Amino acid sequence: MMDDYVQVPFGDDLAPGGFDLVEFADNPEPRCACVLLLDISGSMDGEPIAALNAGMLQFANDVREDSLAAKRLEIAVVTFGGTVEVVAEFGSAKDFYPQPLKAKGSTPMGQAINTAIDLVAARQQQYRSAGITPYRPWIFMITDGAPTDSWDRAARRVEEGERRKSFSFFAVGVAGADTATLANISVSAPVMLRGLAFGTMFRWLSSSLSAVSRSTTGQAVTLTNPAGPAGWASIV
Repeated sequence: MMDDYVQVPFGDDLAPGGFDLVEFADNPEPRCACVLLLDISGSMDGEPIAALNAGMLQFANDVREDSLAAKRLEIAVVTFGGTVEVVAEFGSAKDFYPQPLKAKGSTPMGQAINTAIDLVAARQQQYRSAGITPYRPWIFMITDGAPTDSWDRAARRVEEGERRKSFSFFAVGVAGADTATLANISVSAPVMLRGLAFGTMFRWLSSSLSAVSRSTTGQAVTLTNPAGPAGWASIV
C-alpha cells in the first residue's frame, strides 16, 4: 500500500488532496477561513465600487498588522458580476493584497453563494487532513441588488450550514439591495449599509475577525453590534 501511495503523482510538498502541506507545517496555528462574497454587478459602478475597493485595502492592512490574526485568518474573495469568479483562493491574511474590482454585468447571487459554501467546505477538509484546528468559517456577502439567478438552493444550504455550525453567513445590503430576498437567504438578520460606509464596515469586520482569532476554537465570541451608536449599519 505504501508503494502505491508513493507513486501517486503529487509533488513532495503536496498532500493527496493536492494542497500544499508546507504552509501548514510552517504555521500550525488554528485557522479561521473567511470568504468575502462581493457583488460587483453593473449597478455598483462609480462611487460604490470605488468605496468597496478602498474598504478592501483598509481591511487588508488591518488584518496584516494584527500579528496573530495574520497567522490564523485566511481570506478568499468571490465576486459576482455577470459571472461568478474566485478572484482570490484561500491564503494567509499576511499575504492578502486585494486587486481593484470593476463593476459589470448582472447579479448571479445564488451561484455565488453556492461557490462560497463549496470553497469553505473544501478548505475545512484540508485543515483537518493536515491536522489543523479550524474555527467556524465566515461567509461575508455584500450586495446592492436582487439575484438574477435561482437562489432557493443557496438559501437551503445557508440554513443547513448555520444549523450544523459549518459556517456563519452574513448579508450586508448596499442602497438598492433586495432586503426581502436577503432576509429569506440569511438566517441572521441582514443589515443595510449606511450610505457608503465601507471603511467603517471593514474596520468592524477586521476587528471582529481579530477577536475570533484570539479566542479558543469552539468558544462563542460576542461581536460589537454593527447597528450600535457608532455603527455602520441598520438592522433589516
